[in-house]
Amino acid sequence: MTTAMPESRKDADQEAPLLLDTEPPRTLSFADQGAFWFNLGVSLIGFSGAAYVLFPTGHPPLPIAGALLATLLGTLVGTAMVAGAGMVGTRTGAPAMAVLRGLFGTKLSYLPTIANIVQCIGWGVYELTVIALGVSALADDRVPHGLVIVAAGVLSTVMAIWPLRVLHILRKYITIAVGIALVYFSVQLLRQPIPAPEDTDWSGFFPAVDTTLAVAVSFVPLAADYTRHSLRARTAAGATIIGYSTAQIWCYFLGILAILQAGGDATKIFDTFLGVTAGWAFFAVLVLREADQSFANVYSTVMSIQNLLPRIDRRVLALGVGTIVTLLALPVRDFSGYANFLYLIGSVFVPLCAVLIVDYFFGSGRHGWNLTQDAPARPLMLLPWACGFVTYQLLNPGSISWWADFWTKVQDATGIHAQWWTSASLFSFLVAAAVTGIIVFVERRRG
Repeated sequence: MTTAMPESRKDADQEAPLLLDTEPPRTLSFADQGAFWFNLGVSLIGFSGAAYVLFPTGHPPLPIAGALLATLLGTLVGTAMVAGAGMVGTRTGAPAMAVLRGLFGTKLSYLPTIANIVQCIGWGVYELTVIALGVSALADDRVPHGLVIVAAGVLSTVMAIWPLRVLHILRKYITIAVGIALVYFSVQLLRQPIPAPEDTDWSGFFPAVDTTLAVAVSFVPLAADYTRHSLRARTAAGATIIGYSTAQIWCYFLGILAILQAGGDATKIFDTFLGVTAGWAFFAVLVLREADQSFANVYSTVMSIQNLLPRIDRRVLALGVGTIVTLLALPVRDFSGYANFLYLIGSVFVPLCAVLIVDYFFGSGRHGWNLTQDAPARPLMLLPWACGFVTYQLLNPGSISWWADFWTKVQDATGIHAQWWTSASLFSFLVAAAVTGIIVFVERRRG
């Protein structure tokens, strides 16, 4: 005679499918997902990234109120985009890049898939480097950089092999410790004087919005990899918005405080955290937690590769991806290209998110997308994506010299130049959504 296993235990023992075409288990509760997104919203990169909000590239410093408002607006809008993309994953049960088979067709979905593989590997390298920098700050450079990178890479890879178990562990243990660390640092930093930046101006407000929005929207092409395991789309969306927004806003708030107290020098931000009473213990929690960021990027790279190679076991792919990310991270020591990386991510995935949401909820997705290996091509849907991308570049081409020079010439030829009130992220989303809406309207009339 056998004894029935409790439902909660059975759910906990279920793991993500090994192959792409396997139905995913729906085992993630609101608490599981909220905790997961809360952890993703807290990042040591986010603390340092607050410098790009306080001191927008090419603009005078923002006042403190402007930096906080830019963080709030960019985070909420970006997270809403992530939640919308995640809802599609919950409804279809498909990973993020496989979902795009319905939008573009299987073969054309390979284009954003390759872009996502590049961005996920890039983020994975950044995250491992941040862990190494955090350990270096804790140990006064006594621990070899390469050893930390390899250890963090191995941990991230192992986590990617058992992703659902990792999410349950995050909810039960890690999130509580991270919350306590954030509260502690908030209290300690607010007890210190907060120097106001000098010669401030609001002209860089929307570029600052774009940077915080880009950090959040970088999870658009990852969201469905996790929300596909939720039972209800609204549950997934609510957990995403509440968990991620709360954490990223909190994280940037602390980063702004720490940078100001370091005299505006973002390179000393870790010293600020370590300088408070018992700061090393709570900072160690945040460094350890950073592994879930690198895990998410390794796992989502695997999910993206499976859209290209659906018959390969994801565990084998996880070993390969984890190894590649670790090797690429070994020589990296700084984040000089961080802002340009964020702008590039925003220009690619913000308009893609608009096309995805509009077509799924108002267009052909209303009747169900074809997500099979032979889904027919829909090349017309590349048009709104391209329009949104071009809009972003016209308003914010970044600072890579040859790329920015090209788009500056386009700006001069078209007479379109960025103004203080233009946001590259918001405008590119609206343009892509509008063009998609026109296509949807025409298709429905023909139908």
